[in-house]
Amino acid sequence: MNEESLKEAIRQELPHFLRTDPDLRTYILELTRREYAGREETQDRFYDLLGELRRDREEQTRKWEEQNRKWEEQNHKWEEQNRKWEVNQEELRRLHEESMALAKKHERSIGALGARWGLQSEKAFRDALAGILEQSFGVQVINVNEYDDRGVVFGRPDQVELDVIIKNGLLLICELKSSIDKAGMYIFERKARFYEERHQRKANRLIVISPMIDARAQKVAERLGIETYGDSTEVEVL
Repeated sequence: MNEESLKEAIRQELPHFLRTDPDLRTYILELTRREYAGREETQDRFYDLLGELRRDREEQTRKWEEQNRKWEEQNHKWEEQNRKWEVNQEELRRLHEESMALAKKHERSIGALGARWGLQSEKAFRDALAGILEQSFGVQVINVNEYDDRGVVFGRPDQVELDVIIKNGLLLICELKSSIDKAGMYIFERKARFYEERHQRKANRLIVISPMIDARAQKVAERLGIETYGDSTEVEVL
């Protein structure tokens, strides 16, 4: 049996052995434990995000209460303070927009954890990030799904899915995910090169947007020239 045949046999039989052999399952888990975050670590991050969201909301509430107090003090001299009132109104709108944007950002971060635990679909999370890009920059995020018959990306023929943005003659290739690790960053780079070769066009920018980017994945991105953002609202001008 050659190496490829052995690999294929392992792929075929490993799921069955993992289901039926507790000792083997434990051994495999121990071997791969360092490659992913444990449930306890993920839960800690989840509760940290909840605490941060709560503190941010309390701070915004305090600012609103302080602004309301200023309104009451100025009511008796409304006419002479009309100009200041207009300025305050603008500040209120700004604070409200910042508060809503911050709340939505944290909701997306919590949603990313949900997608990672299977509580919501990865597609729903991707659609949310794509929607923000389209709204903020007036672009269309095109989901491309093409067949890699030579196995360039995954080492075997398979479907390759990625997002592209074409604006003013520029080509941007994006990865919108709830989380991404080192292997995922390498796969994205291979998917981008596959698209470039398939369409005979060089991408101007490679962009990864994810609230949960592994530290090792970040180093890979820097080495490969991939831009990374924690949220769609953080993306530089397209």
